[in-house]
Amino acid sequence: MLQTEFEFELPKGYVDKDGTLHTTGSMRLATAADEILPMKDPRVKQNPAYLAIIVLSRVITRLGDVPMVSPKVIEDLFSGDLAYLQDFYHRINRSDNGHFKATCPKCEHCFEVETVPFAESQPIH
Repeated sequence: MLQTEFEFELPKGYVDKDGTLHTTGSMRLATAADEILPMKDPRVKQNPAYLAIIVLSRVITRLGDVPMVSPKVIEDLFSGDLAYLQDFYHRINRSDNGHFKATCPKCEHCFEVETVPFAESQPIH
């Protein structure tokens, strides 16, 4: 069965108007409408970068106890959390599932490699 909803945890978290921190949530797979309909939004026409805000507000189904994830909620995220959610969106919606084929340059052995999204990579010490 196809998984259509995915849990996430924000690196910093969303702080609502009451000061409550919300860090966990879920995001569903995007539909064609999720990517096409926001193009008609005047905010996107004025500033194409706003497309990410609208799309994320459509596909995030839960963010802590926030009753509705609106574009305003996405606007109020810390920039690191916005970057994390954009990466998460691309990771769950891409068709290759984060795998690609590689060949060893020395022995020419073929194998599959799984990419690690930037938000999940660990610093090298």
